[in-house]
Amino acid sequence: MKNLLKPTATRTAISFCLLMAFAGCHSEKATELPKPDLDNGGLFLPDGFGALVVSDSVGSCRHLAVNTNGDIYVKLRMITGTMGNVALRDTNGNGKADIVQRFGDYPNDGNFGTEMRIHKGYLYFSSELVVYRQKLDPFKLVPEGKPEVILVDRFPIRWHNAKSLAFDKQGGMYVTFSAPTNVCEDWNSTNGSPANVQGQYPCQQLNDFAGIWKFDENKLNQFQTDGTLFATGLRSIVAISWNDDDNSLYALQHGRDYLYGHAPQYFTPWENAVLPAEEFLKIKKDDNFGWPYAYYDQFKNKKMLAPEYGGDGDKEASNFAAPLMGLPAHWAPNDLLFYKGNQFPSRYKKGAFVAFHGSTNRGPYPQAGYIVGFIPFENGRPSGKWEVFADGFTGIDTVANMSDAMYRPMGLAEGPDGSLYIAESKKGKIWRVIYSGQAATFGEHQLGRMEERKSRSYIKVPDEKVDNLLSRKPVNAVALYETHCAPCHQKDGQGVENIYPPLVGSEWVNGKSEKIVSILLLGLQGEIQVKNKTYNQIMPSYSFLSNRELATLINYVRSDLFENHGVPITAKEVSEIRQRPKKR
Repeated sequence: MKNLLKPTATRTAISFCLLMAFAGCHSEKATELPKPDLDNGGLFLPDGFGALVVSDSVGSCRHLAVNTNGDIYVKLRMITGTMGNVALRDTNGNGKADIVQRFGDYPNDGNFGTEMRIHKGYLYFSSELVVYRQKLDPFKLVPEGKPEVILVDRFPIRWHNAKSLAFDKQGGMYVTFSAPTNVCEDWNSTNGSPANVQGQYPCQQLNDFAGIWKFDENKLNQFQTDGTLFATGLRSIVAISWNDDDNSLYALQHGRDYLYGHAPQYFTPWENAVLPAEEFLKIKKDDNFGWPYAYYDQFKNKKMLAPEYGGDGDKEASNFAAPLMGLPAHWAPNDLLFYKGNQFPSRYKKGAFVAFHGSTNRGPYPQAGYIVGFIPFENGRPSGKWEVFADGFTGIDTVANMSDAMYRPMGLAEGPDGSLYIAESKKGKIWRVIYSGQAATFGEHQLGRMEERKSRSYIKVPDEKVDNLLSRKPVNAVALYETHCAPCHQKDGQGVENIYPPLVGSEWVNGKSEKIVSILLLGLQGEIQVKNKTYNQIMPSYSFLSNRELATLINYVRSDLFENHGVPITAKEVSEIRQRPKKR
């Protein structure tokens, strides 16, 4: 009998040992930190920190998660069809992924599929409309079988459609349903002043969007109606996290756009670039943060009334929850991580790391962000100003156009040994940041050179005159284009893949003059086809431009500089089209 049992017992013991080794126990290699790359993977970090490139091109990354054994799981941005996830494993302990495997038996259509989290042994991830999960197998890199469906968004794919997740300690799952518009524009209205843009009041979008809903993390096939609205007045949330230290929900909000475009009588192009704040929020049940009626001015430290709802840049808004702090405008904070590890110096413990994806619409001033920041924390609140933690992603000194930046930091994750992992969205590069300095003596001296980096053009507050990129050129068609068109369609007219359509060789640009003039006068909303690709964005009205300015702008875009051949238009023709009955 003993001989019959022995092989089974042996196999059980072997399986147990393999499981423990896989989890990093009884393995010296698992506790040893790899050596950083000689150039830190191109990153600038505080003294004592180093970085190595785990993988340099897995595809356009969104969020990522690291398992207890060091395996890395990444959500890709937009993959038509399936296989929208990537798993990476380092088998020899040098910190470099030598196994990179695509997986994901689920539809992944859409541009903003975002989440990747490990929670209670499950891998959670999302497309734009569905939250999935799969059980992780400790002996396998890639989970097998079809994923379970946790939540389905029954609305069509739309702007700001990321499904970011956070989990509390009682089985609650928090999901973002961001607003599909900038300020709840009423696109049936054509008599707004001065840009034909009005905010709908009351904003009906608040019924289904612009908020965070709470669901049961273990219930399958839920819809939005199965959850409860936890907080509202939140335009766009991509970075969200539950902070175990104070058992609370935190998030970072993308502030609204187009202050100058919607209200040029109140705001300048400079104010359009530096306002409003991206907001760092501590979110409690039933909080209302004011979208679309208000925005946060980080210079005045006040909630201000939006111009679409009677604001003028000076009128304050009341009765809305305030952020913990305002962060620079349009920097696109896309991930938030509260550090729990012990590898980094103690000042980082419990603090918040933020991945700033970088701006696209601060023209005519330099684009900004493109860093990983750090915010020290104490007793549930920031205990100091935000810091530059990781820099070097742009590859250049002045980012005139988003496409000029080499990398855009997007995802953050903490490894089992306290390393910080950073993923970027342009090429799919992943870094691992480690600390090998003297933690006991780490202080202001080591942070000094990172503070100096705040003088970079993509980090500092731009000077209104000196940093205006158009002041270096004659004010002409180029100035009009780079002020009003380049922020979205980019300086070269190529647009932003899957987000803003190209103007180069565009049938919309080369079509009838009435069509392009009407779009500039009235704006445009909804799904359109440009060069056989689908886009679904919102373009504001530019009716505040004069007839001559509109004609100059159209003729510039229709020129061979953008590979276009449209018929030139005169200011008189623009005037005639402006006076015709409004139609969409």
